[in-house]
Amino acid sequence: MRRSFGILFFAVLSAFAVQAAFAGDVTPPSGAVRNLTASDFMPHQNSAKEFNETWSYQFVFDNGTRAFVNYSTLYVPASGKKIGCDMSFWNFKGKSYAVGRQYPPERLKAIKEKNTIDIKGEYAMENKPGKGHRVYFTADKGGKFFMDLTFESAEQGKVLGDGIWKVGDAKFAQYVHIPYGRVSGRIGYNEDTISVKGYAYMDQIWQTVQATDLAVRSINFSTNTRSPYYAGRISISEKGGLFGYALYNAGEGTKLLLPTQVKDGEDTYSGKKFPKNKLSIVWKEGAPELSFPVNKTYQKASLLDKVDGWFAKKAMKIAAGGEILFYRGRSDASHNKKLDWTVTGAKD
Repeated sequence: MRRSFGILFFAVLSAFAVQAAFAGDVTPPSGAVRNLTASDFMPHQNSAKEFNETWSYQFVFDNGTRAFVNYSTLYVPASGKKIGCDMSFWNFKGKSYAVGRQYPPERLKAIKEKNTIDIKGEYAMENKPGKGHRVYFTADKGGKFFMDLTFESAEQGKVLGDGIWKVGDAKFAQYVHIPYGRVSGRIGYNEDTISVKGYAYMDQIWQTVQATDLAVRSINFSTNTRSPYYAGRISISEKGGLFGYALYNAGEGTKLLLPTQVKDGEDTYSGKKFPKNKLSIVWKEGAPELSFPVNKTYQKASLLDKVDGWFAKKAMKIAAGGEILFYRGRSDASHNKKLDWTVTGAKD
């Protein structure tokens, strides 16, 4: 079992680990499938010392640029509660950039009457996830980063019951707010700002323990079209347990899917190493098996890329039990659409 991350503030980590623990020690959410609401989106309260929560976005623009944004509340050992904000651009006019910032928890303002979360006046998620939802990000660290995007349309998000899984003594929740949506607005790096349009995926998680104490690998995916689409996040525990869910729509309404098996080629995928062949996810019911090759990636990124200084990088690597990598790609999937995916886990 890995030790806690220490200063690991980037939200993606939380998203990576929230769904996994020991295979026989998991109780799924109670209740029926329902539409997500504004109260699901607003920050949750929990007395657990290491409680953390993350809002994650993936944007795929029509011009070929991609952007990944994460906002989080988290517990940093030896430092206490923090707010984390990070963003990365891939293929922004042929180059990639990343930035991460931390702030005291009082900088986050939850404005319930406006369904808005504001951080320091420089970062914001405005309005309930759906049509009209706005994502704003501005930071000046190693370059000037800017984003101001609004959802022009969005498919309805859903969750199973209360969305809370019990994993041993820990709890976590996952909400797929926007499985598919169209966005427009502006993004920028330094003095170069461009107008963009594209599609996006957004989810949210919270958990009562540190991230790396749970999952060995996480698979996040979304489809580049409204129908048919698969979109969600599935994680694998150290003992092979599967957690998380996906949404599926083939023109007959949105269904919530629970996984029963993940395969690498013809073999059950343990998550211990990065998959080498074709990943396949078998569902309990409601949809055909989803398969897509992962042998080609367009980006391999490390959490250490966002950490300044040799000493800090070394300390984070030791605390994490290794280097955590994000492998990102786009493949032709079994439902005859493009699937954008990220496989996250420790370096092989």
